[in-house]
Amino acid sequence: MPTPQSPIGIFDSGVGGLSVLQALRHELPHEQFVYLADSGNAPYGDARGDAFVQERTLAIAQHLCQQHDIKILVIACNTATAAAVELLRQQMPELPVIGVEPAIKPASFSSQTHHVGVMATRGTVSSQRVARLVTEHSQRAQFHLQACDGLAKAIERSTEQPLPSDAETTEIRALCANYTQALGQFGQKTGQMDTLVLGCTHYVFVKDDLRALLGPDIQLLDTGAPVARQTRRMLEQRSLLAAEDHESAAAQELAQPAQIQLLTTGALPALQAAAQRWLDLPAQCCSHVNVPSASASVATA
Repeated sequence: MPTPQSPIGIFDSGVGGLSVLQALRHELPHEQFVYLADSGNAPYGDARGDAFVQERTLAIAQHLCQQHDIKILVIACNTATAAAVELLRQQMPELPVIGVEPAIKPASFSSQTHHVGVMATRGTVSSQRVARLVTEHSQRAQFHLQACDGLAKAIERSTEQPLPSDAETTEIRALCANYTQALGQFGQKTGQMDTLVLGCTHYVFVKDDLRALLGPDIQLLDTGAPVARQTRRMLEQRSLLAAEDHESAAAQELAQPAQIQLLTTGALPALQAAAQRWLDLPAQCCSHVNVPSASASVATA
């Protein structure tokens, strides 16, 4: 059975969920983490159907429970949350699960022009979960949804080298420009969008490109910090929050890499490069893993 010393599990279709891990580390510095990037099957949101995403979600949850005895699972993937979080809760009710979803609700309250752009993968944009969110909050704001085919994959591909090549950087910037233009006019005037929701955890890592395109006055919203706070609340409710130690700050800093395991079903150098670039973590935190299909008892429960 998991204990307060057990790790927090996080998974994404690739490296995008590292943005959520970043927020979790900030909120919960004394916790241990196991992050699994299913990069061998990424991206989920552009071409994978719900049945595939559900099977992978169940398989990864089962793997993290059996091999790492996680005490809670954070699904750091909007597409997997939309397709599989309810099924996972039904089939593994003993596992506390937190999903991510586009920040549509907070955007509806914070937008002053009441027009909000939403960038996400096609799987997320077309999901019933997002459709319900838009309907629930449509009285406060009008939402403009844009499926960003290829953007998550381009961000994923840019991690295959320690530093992205000029061609990869140019491709990412071109995709960001195409999709923000397709959404319409951004600005502070009536009818313009003053808020952009980043509906894919990968997109957090291209905030600088989006900011350069949209200017400093457009609000960019992601879900990393709210998810981290919700994780803390759920652990506190279950008395599973790791006890804070009183080591020196220097000792804690030295111990941090040992508290984090990063796993990938894809290319190990890509995860190592992403971990170094975005989280300042050493290569030895990373390893390759094979995640078999979910057991019949779970997959058909």
